[in-house]
Amino acid sequence: MSDPLLEVATAAARAAGEAIMRVYAEPFEVMQKTDQTPVTEADLASERVIVTMLTDAFPDIPIVSEETAPEDGFKPPAARFWVVDPLDGTKEFVAKNGEFCVCIGLVEDGRPVLGALYGPARHVTYAAHGPGTAIRVADGGEPELIAARAPAPDGLVVIHSRSHENSRRLAEYFEGRSILARDICGSALKFGILASGEADFYPRFGTTMEWDTAAGQAILEAAGGCVLDLDGKPLAYGKHDLKNSGFLAWGAKPAW
Repeated sequence: MSDPLLEVATAAARAAGEAIMRVYAEPFEVMQKTDQTPVTEADLASERVIVTMLTDAFPDIPIVSEETAPEDGFKPPAARFWVVDPLDGTKEFVAKNGEFCVCIGLVEDGRPVLGALYGPARHVTYAAHGPGTAIRVADGGEPELIAARAPAPDGLVVIHSRSHENSRRLAEYFEGRSILARDICGSALKFGILASGEADFYPRFGTTMEWDTAAGQAILEAAGGCVLDLDGKPLAYGKHDLKNSGFLAWGAKPAW
């Protein structure tokens, strides 16, 4: 059964990834935005590709994208809108460690329902549109259905951020709890790793933006996982400032 929304989102993510890798292959300038975060021509080139492809295919669905979102706040333009991070993990892009990705999510009535993540340096795509539809495509192979896993009885495999995580908060949260392994990844690819059953838990105690999480949340939830705020409520979208205060992403939540 065809899914035009997911097909276009996935194609846009991959086309944007190609634009990113053209910049990645050459010397590039790193600029600073007003919030002191880095931005490169790859971010801007990726956004141009995505906005053009989504607008051409679905002109009635508004787009909220990181590089063009207003700094003074946001009023949801519709009950359904795209939310885009054209290059998630710009610091990883600058460090040339390959841990960056393109994020395209679709929000409906405050919830992310569709996601496409593409890691162009790792040649991996994660995508989903609804429960049971989560897929991974690796190294140009065929799509494979993926599902989040239940954690092992003796502990969790945790994945967390390279550039942003507060090690003190992590240590406090895990005190007295059994951790089998801790992995690090610098972008929303962590959601795909959880969705494919390669890790159990991704905590984030710092601020993120809705475009950082929408695509990954849609994929993880489609794979049987969940993303909750720090009060235990589902992470919601369409907030005025577009900010998430923190979240806990689970493959399958243990009884803690």
